[in-house]
Amino acid sequence: MTIPPAPSSDSLTDLRGLTSARVGLGRAGVSLPTEALLAFTLDHARARDAVHAAFDAAAIAAGLAGLGLAPREVSSQAQIRRDYLRRPDLGRMLDPASRRSLEASGITSCRCAIVIGDGLSPTAVNVHAVELLRDLLPLLAADKAEPGAVLIASGARVALGDEIGAIIGARMLVMLIGERPGLSAPDSLGAYLTFSPRIGRTDAERNCVSNIHRAGLSYAEAAFRIAWLVREGLARQITGVALKDESGGGWSQNALPGCGKSAT
Repeated sequence: MTIPPAPSSDSLTDLRGLTSARVGLGRAGVSLPTEALLAFTLDHARARDAVHAAFDAAAIAAGLAGLGLAPREVSSQAQIRRDYLRRPDLGRMLDPASRRSLEASGITSCRCAIVIGDGLSPTAVNVHAVELLRDLLPLLAADKAEPGAVLIASGARVALGDEIGAIIGARMLVMLIGERPGLSAPDSLGAYLTFSPRIGRTDAERNCVSNIHRAGLSYAEAAFRIAWLVREGLARQITGVALKDESGGGWSQNALPGCGKSAT
């Protein structure tokens, strides 16, 4: 095994200790050292596995019940994973049975609704969704924005929330969904917020709080940001590019020492 050369500076050593990104890997001839190559291969396999992982809707429903919630389950028209990956449009539309069920649910208006969708990383949702809601629900309650409906959606793309929100008359919809897995974060959760959801909304009309996982944005800070966006979005009746996150980020510290300090 070829041993990678030592980092060239103390700052590089510090950086490698603060990030899971591939920094200062070294070289073995014209290639990577064996250890770095094997680590890359393993991370790539984990990312692929996250995409194809099973969505544990039953466990999520049980976790939500423990928080005092009674979720409804719905599905998109992407009934199998192959269709979900090859036909993104199917993941944006409810299947007929789910649509009929929602229309017959009696929910015609709610201030806020939460949809938990598998997305491109069911692993992320299985691991993080319930724990995030544990921190988020008290903040929403304090702002009188408790979810009037909570749904678990299989085969979901972000825009599936638009159809769901339109049917149940949600003023604000929060979609918690698994983000596209990366080599250093196969289990990253994203939260997409849409005011007055309806079919045809664009990404420019949403806000996103992303990178929610144990090595990224914490549950507490993500909940703080989401609750701020829900409160301000409802007050201003807008989300998307017109609503900037001015929450201040709560209590987070900069990842790198000295970041955010004046150089003068």
